[in-house]
Amino acid sequence: MLGVNIPALPASLRRTNQRTVISLLLRMRCASRADLAKAAGISQPTAGKITTELLHLGILQRAGSSLGMETIGAEGPLPRLGRPGQLLRLDDQIPRFLAIELGVSETCVSALPVAVKLEDDWAFTFPTPKNAEAWQRELSQLSKKIPRQHLWGILVSVPGIVDENNARVLFSPNLHWIENVSLPGLLHEIWDAPVALLQEIRALAFGHLTAEPEGSDFFLVDFGQGVGGAIVLDGKLFSQPMPISGEFGHTPVPGNDRPCGCGAVGCLETMVSYRGLLQSFAAAQGIASPQWKQLVNYISDQGIPPWLVRTLDATAQVIAGAINVLGINRVVVTGLLADLSPVVVTHLAKEIQKGSMWARFGEVRCQSAPHRRAAGLVAAGIDRIVLPADDDSGALSAPPRTRRSRSEAGAMSRT
Repeated sequence: MLGVNIPALPASLRRTNQRTVISLLLRMRCASRADLAKAAGISQPTAGKITTELLHLGILQRAGSSLGMETIGAEGPLPRLGRPGQLLRLDDQIPRFLAIELGVSETCVSALPVAVKLEDDWAFTFPTPKNAEAWQRELSQLSKKIPRQHLWGILVSVPGIVDENNARVLFSPNLHWIENVSLPGLLHEIWDAPVALLQEIRALAFGHLTAEPEGSDFFLVDFGQGVGGAIVLDGKLFSQPMPISGEFGHTPVPGNDRPCGCGAVGCLETMVSYRGLLQSFAAAQGIASPQWKQLVNYISDQGIPPWLVRTLDATAQVIAGAINVLGINRVVVTGLLADLSPVVVTHLAKEIQKGSMWARFGEVRCQSAPHRRAAGLVAAGIDRIVLPADDDSGALSAPPRTRRSRSEAGAMSRT
């Protein structure tokens, strides 16, 4: 890569070590080679080889020396002894990825360095148009404000059922126009860089995994314009050939007769999505056009209303059924329910506990978390475009024409 002469290591092992070092530095912010070797459980010579390559690639940068820093011993802080080490950190200066969140109602865009923030902070937003041509025009206008000379890839979070390997949207109940276009093709007319698509809830899970890589297996559930989930097992996003895992929002709820964008009737999503919650609130209060802030204020003043209790109970039953099948005991809640009120997540957690087999043996942990979609996209970009499992297919080592053809095929890898 980039003419760097690195002693040979098995490709898959080197990739694993590279990703481990990057993940550690996202949390540690800066560390010496010795610190990274200890934290990653690898030898110092191996850590030296890995960090040298990452420095040459531009993923890492030097950050001074460790002189005066302390280490933590059994009795507390201890002065660092011996020759000071060179501190390293992820590059936080040069935008390497263009991250795009293609949402049902809003599109968010940022040019991001490798050292991405662990909570979303988008630079540009605009209402998502009703067709591909208008969306492309909006991005074309934004491109004048975004540096492009150092971009390694374009990373797009998209809703619906997504064939990530071939960069295609198969079905999007709440944004149908993206099913009939090539999103990489539209973006290549604006930027000459590899394009990777990531299903939006999987991007959130990837971001949470980046922020808490040592956490246990979890089922991430997100509530917004739609409702979906993503599964993390053994530190990896769960995947299968037909990418429909985590679509628990399209589970039918008895007694619910609301039509869903997927073509069915009675889906959970029609009750606990943004539109569904406001529809129920309007019916209960006799309000023609309720605002989200009104619902937030109502719950703050009055507590959880009966209609929302029923909605949360139905949601908890579906989630409990999912984690019973998966055999995991951790649920991460993001989006509207996490933002609505802490009492809402507390009620949801209690109901999940009631329906989970884990409750017979221990505790089901249910936590709220912020959106970390941008961090998930950057992590996916590093994993799939820059440092893919195939040692020879990284975006930084391929000529431009090869990079484009690979991105048309999705530029995806093992997750």
